[in-house]
Amino acid sequence: MFDGLQDRSMGGLESHGLYNLNEVFWNLPTPALYEHAIGRREGSLSHLGPLVVRTGHHTGRSADDKFIVDEVESHDQIWWGTINRPIPEQNFDILHQRMASYLQMKDVYVQDCYVGADPEYRLPIRIITEYAWHSLFARNMFIQPENGMVHENEPYFTVIDSPRFHAIPSQDHTRSETFILVNFHQRLVLIGGTSYAGEIKKSIFSVMNYLLPGKGVLPMHCSANIGADGKTALFFGLSGTGKTTLSADQSRILIGDDEHGWSDNGIFNFEGGCYAKMIRLSPQNEPEIHSTTLRFGTVLENVSMDARSRFLDLDDASFTENTRGAYHISAIPNATMVGAGGQPENIIFLTCDAFGVMPPVSRLTAEQAMYHFMSGYTARVAGTEKGVTEPAPVFSACYGAPFMPLHPRRYAELLGERIARHDVKVWLINTGWTGGPYGVGSRIEIPFTRAMVNAALDGALVDVETRTDPVFGFEVPLSCPGVPDALLDPRASWQDPAAYDERAAALARMFDDNFRKFADDVPESIKAAGPSA
Repeated sequence: MFDGLQDRSMGGLESHGLYNLNEVFWNLPTPALYEHAIGRREGSLSHLGPLVVRTGHHTGRSADDKFIVDEVESHDQIWWGTINRPIPEQNFDILHQRMASYLQMKDVYVQDCYVGADPEYRLPIRIITEYAWHSLFARNMFIQPENGMVHENEPYFTVIDSPRFHAIPSQDHTRSETFILVNFHQRLVLIGGTSYAGEIKKSIFSVMNYLLPGKGVLPMHCSANIGADGKTALFFGLSGTGKTTLSADQSRILIGDDEHGWSDNGIFNFEGGCYAKMIRLSPQNEPEIHSTTLRFGTVLENVSMDARSRFLDLDDASFTENTRGAYHISAIPNATMVGAGGQPENIIFLTCDAFGVMPPVSRLTAEQAMYHFMSGYTARVAGTEKGVTEPAPVFSACYGAPFMPLHPRRYAELLGERIARHDVKVWLINTGWTGGPYGVGSRIEIPFTRAMVNAALDGALVDVETRTDPVFGFEVPLSCPGVPDALLDPRASWQDPAAYDERAAALARMFDDNFRKFADDVPESIKAAGPSA
């Protein structure tokens, strides 16, 4: 348990600076939140029960609008820079006061929840929202107290979320009217100017990423599941790499799809729900996730719906490619309600390489695992974001840099120590392109990717013959059950091998350029584990 919880007095919303509110709706259950959201015209009921909502012009996270309050208690621990931007305490306090004034005589919704399935590291949190559907989102995503009871401790951290309240950049020291401000000293997060609900869950994830390393726990942006043999596996990957899809395998027990801790007790889920991409979701390839779009309780962000029939069109990206669904983990039939598993035996790094040069499946050494964990590579595909016309590399340290307040080395050291202690096998799976880059080659089919993942987790790849990739240095299997041998060699899949060599060398240089910012902070053995141009 976190220090100081029993010493803090129980308090109402006044302890968060909120006075003269109109009506406060405490811990409303899902049906009541539906009634409020629909009655307030925040969303619409779709076929078979999901709540469909729109998030306006913010259809994803506003990474450039997130700030950490620069205060004495946490200053020396934060990895300040382009990701963890500082904001002065006085600006936070002024914005907090104006937000509280804005909420006077307005209704607010409160959810008292937990983050962290392991009772030893569980954190009581309070989510205060302006929208009923944001309160439903929080109810889906975080862990509810047992038997409908409120938790006995005052919240250790609080989020105040007010989408209609906007900052004044010239006055508030923000980049725009949108803001996500994290104050570790006051244990308070302020969110304004955006209706994208993902900001709520990711702000709390940032809090856990700040607190847990000090307790010897590795916080991770990963999914986790358990095989029939009882063995736990972790899946790291940035958005669009297949992390949620591949972990929600009906043959395995799902622990969680996004955020976990790795302690001496094993793996535990931070959340009580899932937040999956819905665009072009297939009932054949992703049956477990697809079924959540046909159930009461799911919140669907920016998913297209026929206004008359109320049927969904999951293939329609007219609002955004980043359509999302938030649902309680119980919606996945094979999920564990315990939210925990044992020490992992396998780690899967997922990358969507739109350049088409990385092997579909490889085994990594411990040093390569550290290197690629700190690199956190994938590629953004043309058409997924405004202005992106060709594949672009994305490097996000620890596969979640925007949510990591501490130096990436701190998380990498914890990972390396646990890999060594538990003799964990690490694999890299490319869910991207083969036969050429995006626009020339084709996306590796999900059934083949699943076969590679299953072979890695079942031990079928441990003793197969391998080759050493000349660029990336990985050990690449020459065969894999259920996968054509030709698919395993990306160079052989290109019509022009010389073009492959050129593109692979270019990607290797991108890795090197990105890793230079860590050059003074890691051992030489880690730096040497990267690709060579």
